[in-house]
Amino acid sequence: MQLAFLAPLYERPGPWASVHLDTAWTDESTPSRREFQVTEACRELAVQGADEATSRAVYEALTAWPHDPGESGRAVFATGGEVVLDPPLAHRPPAASDVSWSALPRVAPLLDLAVQEPVCLVAYIDRTGADLELRSPLGSRAVGQAQGKRWPIHRTTISHWSAGRHQRSLERTWRSWDTWDPNADEIAAAIAANQEDCGADLVVLAGGLRERRAVHNRLPVALRPRVVETDHGGRAEGSPARLLDEDVERSRQDHLNRRTEEELDRFRAAPAATAEGIPALVDAAREHRIAELFIRPEGSDAHHEVWVGKEPEQLAVGRADLQYLGEPHPSSARADDALLRCAAVTGAEALRVPSRGHDDVPAGGLGALLHRPYDDRGRGVRS
Repeated sequence: MQLAFLAPLYERPGPWASVHLDTAWTDESTPSRREFQVTEACRELAVQGADEATSRAVYEALTAWPHDPGESGRAVFATGGEVVLDPPLAHRPPAASDVSWSALPRVAPLLDLAVQEPVCLVAYIDRTGADLELRSPLGSRAVGQAQGKRWPIHRTTISHWSAGRHQRSLERTWRSWDTWDPNADEIAAAIAANQEDCGADLVVLAGGLRERRAVHNRLPVALRPRVVETDHGGRAEGSPARLLDEDVERSRQDHLNRRTEEELDRFRAAPAATAEGIPALVDAAREHRIAELFIRPEGSDAHHEVWVGKEPEQLAVGRADLQYLGEPHPSSARADDALLRCAAVTGAEALRVPSRGHDDVPAGGLGALLHRPYDDRGRGVRS
């Protein structure tokens, strides 16, 4: 998971109100139920020590109407009387509410809840061209169009004796690969160019089978392993289902599962370039050596107490250690949230490791792939 979207949370000192709510339910009593749910969350913030202005900002954000249709839940992060981040969620929080007032924002649950990579480039294809759409954790947007030559595809209405022969000729032309090839080449070139520009991890081709296959076969060989096809969707405006969200989500999840296994294999294969255990991870974080952080939330180390200062590298296993790092008034924090702060501000990524089948990796639930100290130009490099 790329963590750049968390950057606004680490530009302010805190303390932070972090609220995760399950808001997926909807019925005739939704407004009153939501009011009660939010009021209870804000009451819990006050009990934990949150100031009135910040609690009020959380309340106003969570009770504002209208809500996005079909939302899975809400995650709100606020400090100093202002909501700083309210990211979209892909999944419902496991509990009705999770509320905390702490030195650092409680972001670790977002590894399970937030919309994640891969970024998908969706191509809606027909024989005359394609519409291109980028789907990312921040939403969807049109990014381009490939428009080929428009060949006649409608049936003739002439009553001449040669109408049948004329129609058959048009249909032969329509079915001809000679007619379709230039358009397929142009669509494939547009997809490849857009994928390179936007850095999409996955390309989804939607449209008729023949059109999809023709474009797929013309994409660069290096790109084809990232390409999946779907039977659903259509290019025409008003199509009943341009693309089923379930197809995109399934493709994304398959990609994430493959990537998780690949990264865990790297972790197992390179013990000299990894860190496990709180002391080793704290040292690596202070030295900005974490390239990718692995978190298994059920592990015992994930909720282990560490000590933090105002800066991300002000991190220590024991309270007394921070006095040697220039922080006279350290605060306690969960290890997973503290390490995620370090990872986010140094450009590292994070990977949520599922417990099933991986109960021993990483040990204690926290680990990291590390940068080598320096390359021959004096810069840190990834192992």
